[in-house]
Amino acid sequence: MKTKLTNRSVSALRPHTATYDVRDTEIKGFLVRVRPSGSMTYLLQYRNKDGVQKHFKIGLVGNIKPAPARDMAEIEAGRVAQGIDIQEARKEHRITAQRARHGNFEGFFDNEYLPWIKEHRKSWRDTETRMRTNFGFLFDRHLTEINAWTIDKWRSERIKKGASKETINRHIAALKAMLSKAIEWEIIEHHPLAKVKPLKTDKGAKVRYLTEAEETKLRKALQKRDMKIKSGRDSANRWRQERGYELLRDLKGAHYADHLSPIVLLTLNTGLRRGEVFNLSWDDINLRSKTLTVEGETAKSGNTRHIPLNDEAIELLKNWKAKNKKQERVFPGKNGARLDNITSSWSTLVKDAKINNFRFHDLRHSFASKLVMKGVPLNTVRELLGHADLKTTLRYAHLAPDHKADAVALLNS
Repeated sequence: MKTKLTNRSVSALRPHTATYDVRDTEIKGFLVRVRPSGSMTYLLQYRNKDGVQKHFKIGLVGNIKPAPARDMAEIEAGRVAQGIDIQEARKEHRITAQRARHGNFEGFFDNEYLPWIKEHRKSWRDTETRMRTNFGFLFDRHLTEINAWTIDKWRSERIKKGASKETINRHIAALKAMLSKAIEWEIIEHHPLAKVKPLKTDKGAKVRYLTEAEETKLRKALQKRDMKIKSGRDSANRWRQERGYELLRDLKGAHYADHLSPIVLLTLNTGLRRGEVFNLSWDDINLRSKTLTVEGETAKSGNTRHIPLNDEAIELLKNWKAKNKKQERVFPGKNGARLDNITSSWSTLVKDAKINNFRFHDLRHSFASKLVMKGVPLNTVRELLGHADLKTTLRYAHLAPDHKADAVALLNS
């Protein structure tokens, strides 16, 4: 069907059961495509230099009138006559605009990468913290301005401040992963850190775990902290009662003052990762069968695992549930939301316990180390920790009782 595309002719068009085109009689390739839904679109049909037929969208009928649509069609037809593939040119322009809008570190991270990792990465909060804490100095730079020299300089400064090579490698790996996505999404063309290699680390380095003396000090520090918080709450409520203020939650009947003690003790007895502890719901705890379930959706490996609970874990969970059974999460944050940070309280605890160079994650190492030292097979430890590969668990092998001495003793004969 052909007609001059004007206000009158376009407004007279009606949808049919099938899509059809109405071509303009004056401008070659200019047409209106009418769909059964009633949607109508101005298009310019053309062939590129390779003879491939394409359709260039000018706009929707209703959003643009026939006269300006005709003007645009004439302009684009002229560009086609000059050998320009207008469809590809528009695509390149869109990519250029996107690069300009999201090409700087902060814009790309906030608008593109962060929404993506929230959807696809269980540990997205750790990634966000890692990026903002370590690479905030890059946020006002374009992604292409990040280079190996900048990162090597940052790496050297971190080493001087005492950061471990393993930690530094993890930070840079997170940064490189983000830049890889920028390439995949055509924000940048080349990886600026492709030549940056991880720092060499000692694969046989000792695992940090609590000695018996240190564990005793940690437990005493937890008890002292709970007593101090309860005493402070009693004092605060007396003060509020004298003035007619609403009283704070009474902690006299509570076994624990807050979540820190049960979190630390549960981790010591289960080897859970910090994020796994934060994600626990009461549905994951079966006190009758004495098991704790880490769901695959929240596990680092993506696999569900079941951990037997010993007597101390059972007791602390019963005591904690007595005061928190109305909550869905075992360790809820503010207003019942997911708890996501105990950094300040943990730092104060280990300082008060006078334990040096000990991270929260080292509680997991303590759990594994004690099992190995008591003769538990490494593969069993691997299953309890949720390691996908036994190689990761082998870091504890040197703690097995006399395993190397027994091996060498075989040569005595």
